[in-house]
Amino acid sequence: MTAALTRSAQRAGAPLSILAGAALLRLVSGVGFVNYDTLYALAWGGQLSRGQPPAYSVVLAPTPHPLLELLGVVLVPLGAHAAADVTLALGFIALSACGWVIYRLGATWFSRPAGLLAAAIFLTRVPVLSYGVRAYVDLPYLLLVLGALLIESRRRRAGAPVLALLAAAGLLRPEAWAFSGLYWLYSIGWRPPFLAGGGGDARVQRPSRSRREVALLALLAAAAPIVWVASDLLITGHPLWSLTNTRHTATTLGREKGIAKVPEYIPRRIGEILRPAVLVAAALGGVLTLLWLRSRALLGAAAGVLAVVVFALFAALGLPINTRYAFLVAAILCVFAGAGVFGWINLARGEQRRHWWIAGAALVLVALIAYAPAQYRSAHREFDKLARQQRVEGDLLALVDDHAINLACGPVGVPNHASIPLLALYLKTSPRNVVSLQVGSIASGVYVDPASQTVERDYALDRRDPVKAVSVPPGFTEARANRSWLIFHRCS
Repeated sequence: MTAALTRSAQRAGAPLSILAGAALLRLVSGVGFVNYDTLYALAWGGQLSRGQPPAYSVVLAPTPHPLLELLGVVLVPLGAHAAADVTLALGFIALSACGWVIYRLGATWFSRPAGLLAAAIFLTRVPVLSYGVRAYVDLPYLLLVLGALLIESRRRRAGAPVLALLAAAGLLRPEAWAFSGLYWLYSIGWRPPFLAGGGGDARVQRPSRSRREVALLALLAAAAPIVWVASDLLITGHPLWSLTNTRHTATTLGREKGIAKVPEYIPRRIGEILRPAVLVAAALGGVLTLLWLRSRALLGAAAGVLAVVVFALFAALGLPINTRYAFLVAAILCVFAGAGVFGWINLARGEQRRHWWIAGAALVLVALIAYAPAQYRSAHREFDKLARQQRVEGDLLALVDDHAINLACGPVGVPNHASIPLLALYLKTSPRNVVSLQVGSIASGVYVDPASQTVERDYALDRRDPVKAVSVPPGFTEARANRSWLIFHRCS
């Protein structure tokens, strides 16, 4: 009985740790709301549940994510408020789970202290926290890819379990398609050159798979692109809508993209996440583990290189070089940073190499501690900014709940694109019925105007985006107001 209870406790340990971590992250951050892209997916899921095709062609609409839209369909019966709350909770759980998987990767490759430090570093990076507390799709995507890497770390050429996670990830971000294709080749016996010399680990022996198994694995690897392309074709009539629309939006917003930008901006994006002290720790860990713990480090190093190559490939296809797209590379570097400080544990006592490593690790650890106050101040500023956005958004939703914002007399006009998916979700309507006056106009209905320049500044899609001045449409009269918003209406 005692042994059975112990096993049950061990099995429950990971889920309980992840849930506790999610609650702690929510408490410490003091902020949490669903971002623009995810709100669009929920709104599109609502359209699908009503038998309407999602309004992908709205100006500055984000890239569709089929798995996230499916979540929107599932959550429709709960209502908009509960759907947003559940999505936000899942976002915090994904953020916490990423930390847990990074810990397990560090523990599996190097040591538990290395894994603990890696997770702590990752979960204190300001961009990671900023996107995580807003339920961006990039954190669930990262969780699925890292989960696949953890399975492969424990059982080489595991096959279907890895490809199943990558298939789910491929319905959130297309980079997983490349990982799936390469992993399929590897799972059926191909040995990449960068894994040559990985030692005599029995787990890496070539598998013996039947033709049926190979075909089933191929189908699993191809599942995500097939579903995504079919979804685009059915909804828009264009099988590559997501790719072409994302490139068009990136061009419209002036985002950095293209192969010429890769050498400058990919290192910059990684540096924005990790900052100098962590990069130095990761460099130390990467060099020393590849020199002295090669068999332990090879899979992680290969995964990191592959992540950079795929990032560059998709940038070359015209997708933007956004900071959040570098999270996978950053997560792997966090593991090597943990190894930089604690990898020496794997060397025998008394070895001269161990002494040199400990000396370097001590210097790196001092740098990490010295940089911690700056990281704290940066996080505090970011959470303050997000808290202001959340208050403004809460004031907007209060007007929706009071029916001051409605569709009784026509569409809803807004000063910019930021509030379109939010209002579409809570009004249970197509995003086409919420019109940004930056690109359109309304003759009747409701117009929502910022009550101050502060609100106008804080509640914008991106402060770097070009904007034009807008004003209250002719014939509209003020009907309601609160501290953040003025409501004007006109019924023709």
